[in-house]
Amino acid sequence: MSNDDAGSPVTPERASGEHKAGDPKGAKPKSRKNKTGGGSAKARRKAARLAAAQALYQIDLAQAPVENVVGEFVAHRLGEEIDGAKFVAGDPQLFADIVRGVTHRRAEVDGVLGAALDPRFPLDRLELLLRAILRAGAYEIAVHLDTHPRILISEYVDVARAFFSGREPAMVNGVLDHVARALRAEDLAKPDPGRSQAEE
Repeated sequence: MSNDDAGSPVTPERASGEHKAGDPKGAKPKSRKNKTGGGSAKARRKAARLAAAQALYQIDLAQAPVENVVGEFVAHRLGEEIDGAKFVAGDPQLFADIVRGVTHRRAEVDGVLGAALDPRFPLDRLELLLRAILRAGAYEIAVHLDTHPRILISEYVDVARAFFSGREPAMVNGVLDHVARALRAEDLAKPDPGRSQAEE
């Protein structure tokens, strides 16, 4: 993954979306079975994205220092066991890049998202965890130019599904699609390599 901060600010189209509150008390995924440790590179990237959303939620909720949260997750929570289920260990480099990138480029990320959101549901009114997922997705679309935007949209819809069972995943899909159309329209028009090969 590219770790440079290249990404051009734009004015995306608006995306409609509806907000339904998730679990405001914690950013733990819904219970799922058959989790395993280890995992493929693709699985480790998926786990890193889910952990990044949790870390951004924690930073927002507790106003915790970014480096403290990154250190805690890398040392203790990537690949943790929850309720007897061992989770795939997330890619620590991707995890840290997303968390630091969203934090350091918050104004730019929020500007792109604000332009993509339905005016009835501004970013500051969204549930903290949903906001964290959208920020992580928008950041990756802007910066990780070596990954097809459709793959990134799909990844963050999956992250939303891990936490929400309402309309939130559809909202994440719609908002990030508008972000991708604004930032990477040419890439979006290219075939999604994920459909023909198991990349990302």
